[in-house]
Amino acid sequence: MTLIDSHCHLDDYTDIPAMLASAHAAGVDTLLAIGIGNGPSEMHVALSLARQYPEIFATAGIHPEQAHQATPQALATLATLAADPRCIAIGEIGLDYYHLSNPDIPTQQAAFIAQMQLAATVRKPITIHCRTSELAIPASKARYEPADAWDDLLRLIAHHWTPTNLPGIMHCFSGNQAQAEASLAAGFYLSFAGNLTYPKSTTIQQVARTAPLDRILVETDAPFLSPIPHRGERNEPARTAITARFLADLRGISCEEVAAQTTANFHRLFPTTQP
Repeated sequence: MTLIDSHCHLDDYTDIPAMLASAHAAGVDTLLAIGIGNGPSEMHVALSLARQYPEIFATAGIHPEQAHQATPQALATLATLAADPRCIAIGEIGLDYYHLSNPDIPTQQAAFIAQMQLAATVRKPITIHCRTSELAIPASKARYEPADAWDDLLRLIAHHWTPTNLPGIMHCFSGNQAQAEASLAAGFYLSFAGNLTYPKSTTIQQVARTAPLDRILVETDAPFLSPIPHRGERNEPARTAITARFLADLRGISCEEVAAQTTANFHRLFPTTQP
């Protein structure tokens, strides 16, 4: 059984060889390291790892929480990173209407649009972050509502991304059935993380149960969102296998089938990652 962790953050790992050994032991043979760091000055870290380890591929992008740092200079740096063949996607990019300290909506949307345009220029997929204000503190809800991050995201994708005929990933998909269908129609793959295993994630579980098998991926979002029974612990790529098993049980199929299909999906999305 071979699995791919389609979204993990490796910047803070101090022992990459040990982490990779643990992943290999769990059947996780390929990792997509997300190159956002703590801001544009650290976008290169994931790519540096990808250049050192053949199991690792990279993205580069400016997270919506740092959208105010999407300066012309930062976007130029991103373009340089994106030209590297080991950088296979732009992201994670998108919208986050959850944290009170985040940039305002126009700033987030401008950074998102700029990065979609850059991705279209280099002809590489995007990986999307979307977080709404639904469960935010009252001050955040007051700041961002009545705007809805999903509505805004899908509108901007329809205008700026869909015409490119390029695909993408809805990272850590946490939307509802309608949002899943809109994402699939726009050419996106749905990637499921450890929160799929949480008891209250019934809406996400229903999407994972019914989404087309050839359009799903699995991920950890390590070091975040560790799946049950490790919830609350630091996550790691090896735990992709736990989410894959849970997904298999949801769909009533074998874990081997989930592994084979999600691996094939990843390689179809990113042909240069074929072994």
